[in-house]
Amino acid sequence: MAKTIAIANQKGGVGKTTTSINLGAALGALEFKTLIVDADPQANSTSGVGFDPKNVKTSIYECLIEEVNPKDIILNTENPNLDLLPAHIDLVGAEIEMINLPNREHKLKAALSKVEQDYDFILIDCSPSLGLITVNGLCAADSVIVPVQCEYFALEGLGKLLNTIKIVQTKLNTELSVEGMLLTMYDQRLRLANQVVEEVKMHFQEMVFNTIISRNTKLSEAPGHGQTIIMYDATSNGATNYLNLAREILHKNKMTKISDDQRSIA
Repeated sequence: MAKTIAIANQKGGVGKTTTSINLGAALGALEFKTLIVDADPQANSTSGVGFDPKNVKTSIYECLIEEVNPKDIILNTENPNLDLLPAHIDLVGAEIEMINLPNREHKLKAALSKVEQDYDFILIDCSPSLGLITVNGLCAADSVIVPVQCEYFALEGLGKLLNTIKIVQTKLNTELSVEGMLLTMYDQRLRLANQVVEEVKMHFQEMVFNTIISRNTKLSEAPGHGQTIIMYDATSNGATNYLNLAREILHKNKMTKISDDQRSIA
C-alpha cells in the first residue's frame, strides 16, 4: 500500500510543485512506483510533467465531485515509474460544490483508496491556500512535507499552517504526521539564506530535512519543457538534491530496496 505524502504551504512560490514533480521523479528513478496528484487549480504539476491542462478532459475534479475512478484517468509520464492524476482549472469550483457534500473532507481519500495498492508513493501537490481541497489533501495523507523558502518572511504563516495540521490531526486524520520541513531556493552565497537555514533548524530541529534544495537554473528551466529535472538534466545539482531527498525519505521510512546482489549475499 502506498505511503501518501501531502506537500503543503499556504504561501505561493515556495517550491511545492517543484518538489512534487521532482521528488516524484527521483522516487521513480529509484524504482519506486509513484503517483503525483495535482490538487492545485493552477495545474502546474500537470504541465510540469508534460501535459497541457487545457487538453485534460477528465481530472481530479471529477474524482472529487462525480466519484470518477482515478484508475480511468491517470496519465503515464515519460518516467516509467511516475504517473499523474491531473488537474484542470475546473478545480477552482470544487470547494464551493463540496461544501454541502457528506464527508466532504474525505473525498480525496476515498478516491485515492481505489489506487493506493498500485503505488509505493502518492504525492499530493496542494494548492497555496488552507481551503477545503488542501484539507482533503491532509486528510488523505499519512504525512506532510512543508517546503520553506530560504528568503525573507520564510517563517511567516508557518504557524497558521502548523495549526491547521494540528486541527486535522485532532479532528479528521489522527494518523497524520509531519514528514519534514524542506528548505528550498537556497543560495549559499547569501547571508540571509544562511540565517534562514539556522533559524528554521533552531525552531523545528529534527523536523527539518538534512537535504536542502539549492537554487538551480536547470531546476527552473525544466517545467518550461514539460520535464522533471531527472529527464531534463540528471547531472544537475537540482537532480542531485531531489535524489538525496528521496533517499532521505526512504531511509526515514525504512523503505530502501535491497538489490538482488545484496539479497543473494544475505
